[in-house]
Amino acid sequence: MNIKQTIMEIREAKWFSHLTTTIIVIYSSMLGIKTMIDMDSTSIFVFHVLDYFITIYFLVEILIKMSAEKSLKDFFKDRWNVFDFVIVVVTLIPLENSTMAAVARLFRIFRVLRLITSRPELKKIIDMLIGAIPSIVDIVLLMFIIFYIYAIIGNFLFASAPSGLWKDFLIAMLTLFQILTFENWSEIMYEAMEIHSWAWVFFVSFVIIAGFIFFNLFVAVIIGEMEKLSKKEEHEEEEKNFNLILSEIRELREEVRELKER
Repeated sequence: MNIKQTIMEIREAKWFSHLTTTIIVIYSSMLGIKTMIDMDSTSIFVFHVLDYFITIYFLVEILIKMSAEKSLKDFFKDRWNVFDFVIVVVTLIPLENSTMAAVARLFRIFRVLRLITSRPELKKIIDMLIGAIPSIVDIVLLMFIIFYIYAIIGNFLFASAPSGLWKDFLIAMLTLFQILTFENWSEIMYEAMEIHSWAWVFFVSFVIIAGFIFFNLFVAVIIGEMEKLSKKEEHEEEEKNFNLILSEIRELREEVRELKER
């Protein structure tokens, strides 16, 4: 077994993925603990040592992934590899002893995002969400239109409300967003009903349209994207098996031809 094959096996090994995940979780815990305790000189030293160790590990990990590819071009074809590469390179920039030290510490936090790329299941979820963006944008646009209409109507009907929640268009939009989160929306409705007794129609219809229908639309889009991703994976698996069968058939043909020649 040559070095290239060894590196490829390390990259594909589950223990390597689990090790990366464990280190990222430990580092994330360190960042949280750091905010809860008073850092003395010993704690600061330990934190710096662990920080340097994690930096070296991430550097070695990215080098292993790059070396396992046939070429660097193949490595950068995968957007997740580019994502990992950018995070590692950014955290290697020596800014700790400069005026940009605060920025350097902020960059360290982004290492936690490596947890996404270290877990294939998380990458699938992110890919699913990215694939659903066009449909989500359409739903958000339609929701904005509904908000716009209801904000104009709310301002026209309830501008005299003592709370001032409907005094202009922008505040009415914020009020509708509060209603959408179901935060004290009934109190807003009862205040409006003191102006117009039938105001409950306005609020109930908005909650049904924006709160229930649009929420279910978001869920439907995500479920649809999950099904697409699942079908794509099944198709890729079938294609892989089909290519494997074809290669075995070619090998059998070659063996039969050699036997005939003999």
